Amino acid sequence: MSTQGATHDFGFEPNTVVQEFYWDEDVDPSLRDQIAEQIGSELVDEDYSDMVDGAIIWWRAEDGDVEDLTDLLVDALSNLENGGQIWVLTPKAGLDQHVSPAEISEAAKVAGLSTTSAKALGSEWSGMRLAARKRQ
Repeated sequence: MSTQGATHDFGFEPNTVVQEFYWDEDVDPSLRDQIAEQIGSELVDEDYSDMVDGAIIWWRAEDGDVEDLTDLLVDALSNLENGGQIWVLTPKAGLDQHVSPAEISEAAKVAGLSTTSAKALGSEWSGMRLAARKRQ
């Protein structure tokens, strides 16, 4: 479950707050460490109630369907500052619990988010970066 030394730029700025959803024993600790290093602090959990600058969601097929992911994205948006981004991380294609990019894109669209990029994150996880529309 390691990124095998690869460093990934998640686009989070130093001194920002990033909220993490659906952490479990299967997450890649080196990815979490990279984000914490980029922001200069630990990630906050899903119970955090103040505004945040970004979010990561560890999402697996067993976590629910498109509607469940849509609901979670709406919840994540409720604490997100203007211009914040959300990463949905899912097991890579071919691995147990993989979620198709089409499902993530559908949930994002319904939640009012735009898909901006996707990338492989180590040997077991891939990520889709979502951007929130600016609030007026």
